[in-house]
Amino acid sequence: MIFKKVGNGRPYPEHDLTSNRDWAAVAPRQVRLADLITTKSELDLTTLLTEDSTFYGDLFAHVVQYQGQLYLEDGLHRAVRAALQQRLVLHARVYVIEE
Repeated sequence: MIFKKVGNGRPYPEHDLTSNRDWAAVAPRQVRLADLITTKSELDLTTLLTEDSTFYGDLFAHVVQYQGQLYLEDGLHRAVRAALQQRLVLHARVYVIEE
């Protein structure tokens, strides 16, 4: 299994990080793919296979930690690409929502 769970939707409350500039204030760290719960159940293969898919976006995936769980909000293509390369971790910006 690549991820802890494949979800569809965001089970956490809205947060204030709405742009890449907002996310850039969150320092990246490594997270285990097996600890992530996706918020999307579908992946666009074009995005996955494009070599410059991060050209206009953040280099790091966006993860929200809520109630002890890690939710992959943005960067599903990066996570799947990492899994295909047999990596166990992903560099991500992790934003913690306090309960």
